[in-house]
Amino acid sequence: MSRIPLLPGDLVEPAELIDAIRARRGGTLLHLDRMLLHSPALARAWNDYLGAIRGRLSISSKLRELVICAVARLNGADYEFAQHAPEFRRAGGSAEALAALHDLDAALAGEAPFDALERAALRVTCELTRELRVSEPAFAALRAALPDASQQVELIAVIATYNMVSRFLIGCDVPPEDAEGG
Repeated sequence: MSRIPLLPGDLVEPAELIDAIRARRGGTLLHLDRMLLHSPALARAWNDYLGAIRGRLSISSKLRELVICAVARLNGADYEFAQHAPEFRRAGGSAEALAALHDLDAALAGEAPFDALERAALRVTCELTRELRVSEPAFAALRAALPDASQQVELIAVIATYNMVSRFLIGCDVPPEDAEGG
């Protein structure tokens, strides 16, 4: 059960905001949305911002979803992982890569199942999530694998954003989609 009751899934007001959220979500309100809608101003800003992070950046969907899933695992945000693991798979990620995220330290100590860019992005994800800083060697590896500065900025923004998302989900104890939790 969530710490704050979820609003009803069939909520219709404020209509313009709920329509925008449903449009981005493919017609439904997730439990996350039903929590955020306690504050329409927050829900509106969240929907606009996350819409940009998820749909208007130039980094690949696969890389974006990989670091989102890694942040979820590092923070113990099961809801976030459950939402984004299928997105990672749709973007071309493997089941082996998802499984490796359960022990990122071990995965990064070996070679498979990540390529050089994924490994560099995951190192940055681990450092930024755990230490709140990225070391020069980790960033140098990212820069070598992803030389486009705008994509470096986008990657850091995705990592930072989904640390925020996971902390919100955990703080409110938002239940998985298959549980009512209200």
